[in-house]
Amino acid sequence: MSEILEPQKKKRRALLGALRTYFLTGLVVTAPIFITFYLALWFIELLDAYFRPWIPDIYRPTTYLPFDVPGVGVILAVVILTIIGGFAANFFGRALVRMSDRLLRQMPVFGTVYSALRQIFQTAVREDGASFSQVALIEYPRKGLHAIAFVTKEADRRVNEATGKSMIGVFLPTTPNPTSGFLLFVPEDDLTILDMTVEEGARLVISAGLADEEADEQS
Repeated sequence: MSEILEPQKKKRRALLGALRTYFLTGLVVTAPIFITFYLALWFIELLDAYFRPWIPDIYRPTTYLPFDVPGVGVILAVVILTIIGGFAANFFGRALVRMSDRLLRQMPVFGTVYSALRQIFQTAVREDGASFSQVALIEYPRKGLHAIAFVTKEADRRVNEATGKSMIGVFLPTTPNPTSGFLLFVPEDDLTILDMTVEEGARLVISAGLADEEADEQS
């Protein structure tokens, strides 16, 4: 009797294993898409809620349509930011920006927050490719152990003079959130540059080392 039931148990386990694989595959495929669209909709709704009241009723799609059209606030935000950017690019605008920048930097507490946020946004929108140029391995937190780090740029002259070495600034991200981490200055000779793009390095950090090299090549 047990010999008859054994093949049935194997088939049942194989079926359950296949269903589990299908479920996990579906989760891997749909979860990033769902989360991306959810964050995009959340961002659009946030801008709409803030900027829509500024739009006169005559220019709102809901005045002429029986349904709401998302993204109207996003369009207004883009227009306003473009106008501000154009104003800040001319001589008078640059002078006004410099004056307000000095004023904000001198404010206690808020000046520190403002300076940090300004530096972050300036780095994020840079087009010269200087931010996170390479992916490297460094020995951290002790010799014999290695961690992924992103090369930023050569260290400040004062750092090199204080250490007596040619130092390189690197950003050591945390897993699974690569937006937080540590700024480290590492001797140039102690860096091992990897044949890996910044996107591949970030994917490796986010996945806690589970990212597949074949998947990186296909992407």
